[in-house]
Amino acid sequence: MNPLNDLPVDLDHALLVGRVWRPAPIDGPCVVVVRQGQVVDLTALAPTVADLLDSPDCVAIAREGKGESLGNVGELLTRTLAGDSSGPVLLAPCDLQPVKAAGVTFAVSLLERLIEEQAGGDPAQAEQVRARIHALIGSDLSQLQPGSPQAMALKAELQARGQWSQYLEVGIGPDAEVFSKAPPMASVGTGAWVGLLPQSEWNNPEPEVVLAVNSRNQAVGAALGNDVNLRDIEGRSALLLTKAKDNNGSCAIGPFVRLFDERYTLDDLRQDDVSLRIEGDDGFVLDGVSHMREISRDPLDLVRQASEYHQYPDGFMLFLGTMFSPTQDRDGKGSGFTHRQGDTVRISTPRLGALVNKVGLCNAIAPWTFGVRALYASLRKRGL
Repeated sequence: MNPLNDLPVDLDHALLVGRVWRPAPIDGPCVVVVRQGQVVDLTALAPTVADLLDSPDCVAIAREGKGESLGNVGELLTRTLAGDSSGPVLLAPCDLQPVKAAGVTFAVSLLERLIEEQAGGDPAQAEQVRARIHALIGSDLSQLQPGSPQAMALKAELQARGQWSQYLEVGIGPDAEVFSKAPPMASVGTGAWVGLLPQSEWNNPEPEVVLAVNSRNQAVGAALGNDVNLRDIEGRSALLLTKAKDNNGSCAIGPFVRLFDERYTLDDLRQDDVSLRIEGDDGFVLDGVSHMREISRDPLDLVRQASEYHQYPDGFMLFLGTMFSPTQDRDGKGSGFTHRQGDTVRISTPRLGALVNKVGLCNAIAPWTFGVRALYASLRKRGL
């Protein structure tokens, strides 16, 4: 595999910031920028990614800030994906920011959430429930604007039929679902293992675009994310959302945050196509694609709803939601899709690169041990 295939197609013009783990004598995380394919350590200027993104001059610092060269980004990525700790390896490109996630922001994911709910988390019931829901409300809600008079009319009709759902409330109602996906420092980066609960028997990746938002609630860049999803756990009860969503290795972000500038803007992000490829050790292959232009709520509206009545002094990362809920049968007709240990998940888009992870169990993959206190101890040791 060519590591350059996992980087933006316009790498020479992309302004990428992220984090690497540098081995001894540093032995800690460092903030880096990629300029024209070269990795530069900016930790002396911005000890955390949160510091960098919060600077009014973050684009200028990323472009011009002086720092130690760490070599070619292709070599960094190759080493990361090979698990070679002899040199710097990539981490998730965020640190002090809490990670939030918006749910049910695409029509397809809305329908699949209804299916999970009515099937009670049982994948064997999914096809029958899917047919019943399609017959009731149709299969295309993409043109229905949440909170609009048309959406409220549909809500009234479904309530009269006794068919209203908590997922329809956040899918077509005025208020978005925004939940806490992971605490600061808990996200894993490209090349890492993502984790599933051992008791989950119906689960899938959720490929998404992730906004990097500073303390002034400004979206300053974007990355790719995998909002690992346990369909059976959440399907039993929406009150199990945290159990389904926030586990060891359940949040992957990477490979870098691409800063918005004149070459890549929020309008460009709104037109991104996000591809997903799953390859299993059993020979199973699944391909899918999501189109950001089909999102039902604008990214900036989701930022507003996440932050209007809450402050984030360290900024936050915001998953924008997925339209991809795989239904391709894996173990026979009607079985649907679920992960197997060892699956490789590749989430990509041309302007952001690719996020690549292997799938394991959250109690068997590497535990999360390096938190905020460890970060500040490391920085203090380095005089930062």
